[in-house]
Amino acid sequence: MKFTVVGSGAMGLRYGLLLRDAGNEVDFVDPWKPQVETVRKQGGVYVSRDGQGRHLVPMKIFYPEEYQGNPDCYIFFTKQMQLAGVLERCAHFFKPDQYAMTCMNGMGHIDKLLNYFKPDKVLAGTALVATVLNGPGDVDFIGKRGAGTMNLANYTEQPDDFTHQVVHELDKAQFHPNLTTNFRGTLLAKVVFNSVVNTLCTMFEMTMGEFADYEGFEDMSLQLINEAYDACERDGIRMINTRQEELESVKYVSRVANPLHYPSMYQDMHNYRKTEVDYINGYLVKLGDKHGYDAKTHRFLTHEVHLAEIKKAKELREMQKETVKTA
Repeated sequence: MKFTVVGSGAMGLRYGLLLRDAGNEVDFVDPWKPQVETVRKQGGVYVSRDGQGRHLVPMKIFYPEEYQGNPDCYIFFTKQMQLAGVLERCAHFFKPDQYAMTCMNGMGHIDKLLNYFKPDKVLAGTALVATVLNGPGDVDFIGKRGAGTMNLANYTEQPDDFTHQVVHELDKAQFHPNLTTNFRGTLLAKVVFNSVVNTLCTMFEMTMGEFADYEGFEDMSLQLINEAYDACERDGIRMINTRQEELESVKYVSRVANPLHYPSMYQDMHNYRKTEVDYINGYLVKLGDKHGYDAKTHRFLTHEVHLAEIKKAKELREMQKETVKTA
């Protein structure tokens, strides 16, 4: 099978390289100039696992405007706020018979993908897979090979033969895919997970394991989970996990699977980038607002993250001023 990964950051690289290792043909497309130019200069990307064994893995990478490949399936791993612009830049090479798959964080991406792909060609899911982009051309796969799990569903909730082929290839690549027929419930399970772990670890600059060691970990997690489920259920979403099962997932991933991991939102904040909080906690707030329900803890956390972003932007400006003075 031929895949093209659009957005070759941490998760895009992990999916693309492991699918290639499993015997598939994989191209990489990225709009981010530092990534493209660094990979081209190096002749590939440096890959580590848990910070060890850093080595160069050859790969080719293209800007959207120059790509002319014809894959069976695209895999999208951009940030939510970047997706619309990236799709516009890529539109010239999309074809009607091609599939789109994504396991992006947050919500907001599906409607954008449906502007370019037929509903029966859209696959989306969630990935509990920890990966860190140390910088352009340098990625760290967290956890032993085969670590992590994922859920996947068709937008139409009617899996076809191609979907089963994709699941087979993902299984060969050791992503442990679970195919469901509950599209919104599948996607919202990860949104709820991220609304707890990503946001709180970011606000307090700690690993998932450090958060899980706090005596109030379960109380804080359950408060956010309950609010999220209250909002989702009011919108008619049938969740794939019970509230207790969602809490157990947060506990297991934080304490056992990835205790040393800093979530992606933390990585964005730490590197002075905008976070996806509006597409995670903020999405749950809007979902509740539609039905007159105030997800007030999620609303408060969304504001907190935005305040932290303002502070980080100020820090960056001060650093840039000092650099100019020194120069």
